[in-house]
Amino acid sequence: MAVDIEALKAAIFDLVASTHGKKNLKPMDITKDMIARFGEDNCGKIDVKRALRELIDAGTLTYMYAGGSYITLPEPRSEAVDEG
Repeated sequence: MAVDIEALKAAIFDLVASTHGKKNLKPMDITKDMIARFGEDNCGKIDVKRALRELIDAGTLTYMYAGGSYITLPEPRSEAVDEG
């Protein structure tokens, strides 16, 4: 039985949030962790890739480049106030 995509997305977000500012996670690091967490029979590379794509498309996570590609939380946006 494959893992539910929403459960996988929640687990990925929790992993990235827990390491934010401490460790940069590559997509393969996340894939290995999710396969170890849910088991090879329940979670594969394609499942993790799909969940990552959905999280990135929704703006929940983002890619960062610092000598390599990493998955991280998006930078907080400061809202510009028009005082003119």
